[in-house]
Amino acid sequence: MSTHAPRPADALDEAAARAFRLPLAALLGAAALLVLAGLASVTQGAAGLPVAGVVRSLLDALPGIQVEQTLTDQQQAVLWQIRLPRTVLAALVGGSLAMAGAGYQGVFRNPLADPYLLGVSAGAGLGAVLALGFGLDLSWGPIGALPMAAFLGAILAVTGSVLVARGSFRDPATLLLAGVAMAALFSAAQTFALQRLDQTRSREVLSWLFGRLATSGWQPILLLLPYVLLAGILLLLHARHLDVLRLGDDEARALGLHPARSRFVVVAAATLITAAAVSVSGLIAFVGLVTPHIVRMLVGHSYRVLIPLSFLVGAAFLAFVDIGARTLVAPAELPVGVITAFVGAPFFCFVLWRGRTDS
Repeated sequence: MSTHAPRPADALDEAAARAFRLPLAALLGAAALLVLAGLASVTQGAAGLPVAGVVRSLLDALPGIQVEQTLTDQQQAVLWQIRLPRTVLAALVGGSLAMAGAGYQGVFRNPLADPYLLGVSAGAGLGAVLALGFGLDLSWGPIGALPMAAFLGAILAVTGSVLVARGSFRDPATLLLAGVAMAALFSAAQTFALQRLDQTRSREVLSWLFGRLATSGWQPILLLLPYVLLAGILLLLHARHLDVLRLGDDEARALGLHPARSRFVVVAAATLITAAAVSVSGLIAFVGLVTPHIVRMLVGHSYRVLIPLSFLVGAAFLAFVDIGARTLVAPAELPVGVITAFVGAPFFCFVLWRGRTDS
């Protein structure tokens, strides 16, 4: 009786099936972690809020539920106008960057890939310098001048990378090198522009470049949310494509997949969500680089699991980090990007070191 070795596609489906037995617990655990992070974020700060009162207020806001309130009017204002918008913004930005990082790592098949590939950060930084430092007003409707300038700068840099690479989505390495070149060009322009500013404006620009989550209400969230939904859906729909691309382009074509088209959609979605996140938060490093690594260590390499879990873990991570940004040097505030760098850089060095010792 002859035996047949399992086809790569069958092995992929079997591995994905095994991977999906774990994610239910992982997804529930990540969701619980996000709820815990959110609750801690809205209750911690210069004006501490009682946990029981916050929970009652949040439950009372749900349709069909009426709960007696114990917060004062001032505490209600702090919760709904300051703390909750900032916490939701932190969660959306952290989840967006983490999900984009997972997408980039899948496309480029490179664990060092992060959401600021292809010049996204440099382009957004240049747009912010022009808006904050030189008064460039690109506001459109409810979108302010700074978010719009940062968003357009990021999209312009990525478009330049794609044009330099001649749309070479068949060769991710070429696109990656084009992104490095475009990032250097936009960074040089950003540095030149910074040198033309006075000290006050330069400090304001640097504060944005280091990452910040200060918000005066729900407007930044309403600007970011449509991009998160659109790009997130696209990334989730193409998660299996990323799993197939791990087998190689030839095997992917044999399974009916168009590798270049799939890479284009994932890169476009990841870039869109990154540009939108950067436009409202500044540059926050390492979230999209480290978070997918943590998730990968816990649940494996299936992108159908990795992408949604990265969003939840990234959202919880940045919500926790924001607590430190607001409380470590109170009444002053640390840039969020500084804390993520302090946390992310040592962890990433450990991952690299462990990879070398295991090889």
